[in-house]
Amino acid sequence: MDSAVIRTRGWRLSGTDTNQPGSVFLSVVIPVYNEEQSLQLLFERLTESLAPLGLAYEIVFVDDGSSDSSLQILRQLVAEHATVVLLEQRRNFGKSAALNAGFSLARGDAIITMDADLQDDPEGIRTLLERLGEGYDLVTGWRVNRWKNDPLTKTIPSRIANSTTRIMSGIPLHDMNSGFKCYRAEVVRNIHLHSDLHRYIPVLAHYRGFKVTEVPIEHFPRQYGQSKYGAGRFLRSMFDLITVLFLSRFRYRPLHLFGLAGAISAGVGLIISFYLSLVWLFTDDPIGDRPLLLLGVLLIIVGVQFVSIGLIADLVVSIERHYEDPQSTVRKIYRHDSDD
Repeated sequence: MDSAVIRTRGWRLSGTDTNQPGSVFLSVVIPVYNEEQSLQLLFERLTESLAPLGLAYEIVFVDDGSSDSSLQILRQLVAEHATVVLLEQRRNFGKSAALNAGFSLARGDAIITMDADLQDDPEGIRTLLERLGEGYDLVTGWRVNRWKNDPLTKTIPSRIANSTTRIMSGIPLHDMNSGFKCYRAEVVRNIHLHSDLHRYIPVLAHYRGFKVTEVPIEHFPRQYGQSKYGAGRFLRSMFDLITVLFLSRFRYRPLHLFGLAGAISAGVGLIISFYLSLVWLFTDDPIGDRPLLLLGVLLIIVGVQFVSIGLIADLVVSIERHYEDPQSTVRKIYRHDSDD
């Protein structure tokens, strides 16, 4: 395979744009938080891996409020290398915010994200790009040997979270939270991250209609520094999963969710009320002091409230969609070529 040009199914992963001043095909976006010992070595490994590809590239570092000397090292890299871009956050906003900022600055048609801790192998970039060129929009790295190089306190919660996500989302990926991913630029332009939703980028992309897949990658043990993730992230990730599934499945039809819950609640309440009405009509038993009466009335009220919330949410969505670009969900537009 020609090292200067990667061709897969008609998608050219370099080409004429590389000869135009200022043009960039590939953007590598790297969030950084207190990784001073890794940065110089990471840059050297990246440039060694990217150079043989023959692609016009940039490396976008996003310093997310580092308190060590990471920012100074990155500033030095910018001063010495034209391919390096640095974005300095005012404080530590988290990985999702850092990725959002990096995506907004990235100019490439293809975008790679990776962590700054040297656990991702830059040699895997070629594999990710080749897989992307097979007609996919997002390729995530599957850290197949992670259990050998990471502690059980990280791998066990990660496996549970990945299994739960696969079941609930229906997306057959093994490693949702891998930071080593490759995107077409249109994917990151259509996804806005908040909270810690970077863990579920493949789910968000899938529900936006993008084709998602994964490839096995090397995963190295951490050489320097400490992991930024604690045990509490597992519970937070479950809450984030609920948020993602709600926003993905019911973003444009909230009444389907709230209306169903309201109908079930009100229906059960009406059945209870009907039963108590029959008791009141055909027996001498009093119903005014029965807890079942209060339950029936409460369920009807809650059901009406759920339906009302769904209607209001539908109204908000209709207003939002009025201002949304109607072509935001379109992959391609085909026209008949004619000389007339």
